[in-house]
Amino acid sequence: MANSQSTNHIMMVEPIGFHSNPQTRETNSYQEKDPDDLLRLRHKSSQEFRAFRDMLVAESICVTTAIGSTDTPDDVFCNNWVSTHRRQRGEGVMVLYPILAPNRQRERREDLIAFLHKLYGRTLDLSEAEKTGQVLEGTGVMCFDRVNKVAYIARSVRMDEEVAARFAQDLDFETVFFDTQNHAGEPIYHTNLMMYIGSAYAGICSAAIVPQDKERVMAKLSQTHEIIDISMDQVKNFCGNALQLTDASGQLVVAMSSRAHAAYTGSQKKTLHKHVDRIIHSDLATIEKYGGGSARCMLLELF
Repeated sequence: MANSQSTNHIMMVEPIGFHSNPQTRETNSYQEKDPDDLLRLRHKSSQEFRAFRDMLVAESICVTTAIGSTDTPDDVFCNNWVSTHRRQRGEGVMVLYPILAPNRQRERREDLIAFLHKLYGRTLDLSEAEKTGQVLEGTGVMCFDRVNKVAYIARSVRMDEEVAARFAQDLDFETVFFDTQNHAGEPIYHTNLMMYIGSAYAGICSAAIVPQDKERVMAKLSQTHEIIDISMDQVKNFCGNALQLTDASGQLVVAMSSRAHAAYTGSQKKTLHKHVDRIIHSDLATIEKYGGGSARCMLLELF
């Protein structure tokens, strides 16, 4: 349905060549360098992926799985190069995004685009902006309030305001830009590490928003959503990297990693349970440690 906040159908990409990407590490402070045993690293990441996928299927989430490539270490984070949308009249739109790291640009594979094109008749291709050094890493940098058509966007080297404006004009979204600082005083590289939006609630780290922007962003978000304010330490535990989904019976669930779930307080979980039927989680420790992303980054919503 157009403007629905969550979907029952997602796509995931199983990692084949996963490891700590040296081309992204400079801007991703949540990512650690590779261990010596890459074979074990890839085995663990595959195990974590499959357990997460199988849990989602068991929770009656429809999952389409693609197989990754050996030369794209971050392709498990498939939400950065593409997003999908439904207009009011039901028209399906696929958006292709420009990516910062050259080895991540290869994640926009022709076979995956061709598959998605069967589901989405129209394509908004923003990826050409890479040629002029402009990037916009999908739902990594844009957190969508799909119901109210608002995109919350933290400024970083992973996004360009001009490209975001092109997206917003075409899909009829309002944009809310703001600046952030992480625990090291640097911009948070992806908005979806410190923020996620459900139907009537939102998790956000207000402490990460710079003072001159905080009141404006929080006032805007709180007009439509009950706020679950997460701390800077909780951001480091990927508490902001969650996603609301809908199961086959229409119940709302929120998916996150087990590390994030353990870091949530009882009070925060109680607030979540006011709005969703279940909180589901899976161990993603290896993917989080060496990829610098978590559960939400692994889920491409198919609307």
